[in-house]
Amino acid sequence: MFQKALMVESNGRGLYDITARIAETVASAALDTGLCHVFLQHTSASLIINENADPDVLADLETFLGSLVPDGDQRYRHQAEGPDDMPAHVRLMLTHSDLTIPVRHGRLALGTWQGVFLYEHRHRPHCRRLIVTVR
Repeated sequence: MFQKALMVESNGRGLYDITARIAETVASAALDTGLCHVFLQHTSASLIINENADPDVLADLETFLGSLVPDGDQRYRHQAEGPDDMPAHVRLMLTHSDLTIPVRHGRLALGTWQGVFLYEHRHRPHCRRLIVTVR
């Protein structure tokens, strides 16, 4: 088993391609076949696997989630950290705080157009911690 902590800096709300960093970690594990588990240690960001070829896909995802979970909704009681905090928690609930990806021939077994993304749900920059375990 191999485990590494990664830090990912965000510039605020948006999707950040972390595929290469996860792939480097898998390569460091020197494991031919197994699983890569990625865990995000936060509640206002998430992890997704989605298309990495057309940036319009990522923009459309944000448009969709923005309409589904708007900032500043008056139904939320939790507003101590700003109007984007509770929506960030809801967005996490709709996405994932962890991902498991097969490892085959020492590499992530992602599909042709798949990438791994950190999805920052807060407007201000954050430093996000990931734990990557390869087994």
